[in-house]
Amino acid sequence: MLFIRIGNHLPLPAVRRAMSTASNATNYPLLASPQIQLHGPVNEMMYAAFKNQLAGVSSDGPLVVSITTLGGDPEMARAMGDSIRLLREYTGRETLFLGKVAVYSAGATFMSAFPADKRFLTRGTRLMIHERIMNSTVQLSGPLNTLAPVLLAKLNEIQDSIRIQDEGFAALVEGSSVTLDELKAKAPSNWYIEAEEARDRGLVLDLI
Repeated sequence: MLFIRIGNHLPLPAVRRAMSTASNATNYPLLASPQIQLHGPVNEMMYAAFKNQLAGVSSDGPLVVSITTLGGDPEMARAMGDSIRLLREYTGRETLFLGKVAVYSAGATFMSAFPADKRFLTRGTRLMIHERIMNSTVQLSGPLNTLAPVLLAKLNEIQDSIRIQDEGFAALVEGSSVTLDELKAKAPSNWYIEAEEARDRGLVLDLI
């Protein structure tokens, strides 16, 4: 294919390639040194590390939290997210999210605690969103009249877990072009989202 250079301007395809490969990091200098850096499984150890780092950060300026995780305990993710939300609501402090390499499962749950326009990903990062998983065995033993409450209790547990899941899904897509129905349709089969698509759909503000 032949391109004709006009003046000092690059051919349009070359401009597009340059734009796609140019570093965007300098536009967001605050993201260079996150005060809180999390990596590994989302569990009690990560929660403890999060709390320790949060206690040691300065009270001035925006708070940047980075995470790399393949997933883990959604309740620990929600607990960390609640700390971020309360910090924002009590102090008015700006909180920024930076996902690196992989933000899977409970990592996406944690990301939902940040407004969509305060979320960033590094280039090449993947998100993965799926439904909550329950592994449980119900044992029925005893008089028939005592069995129905056992089943009802498990059904109530499942229904409440679905409500909690949907609340997190709603927070995750708020402010984006992804609808709750679309997310709920794709989550059962594990929805993997590349960084560029996440940005284009408004799940994050930008990439660095």
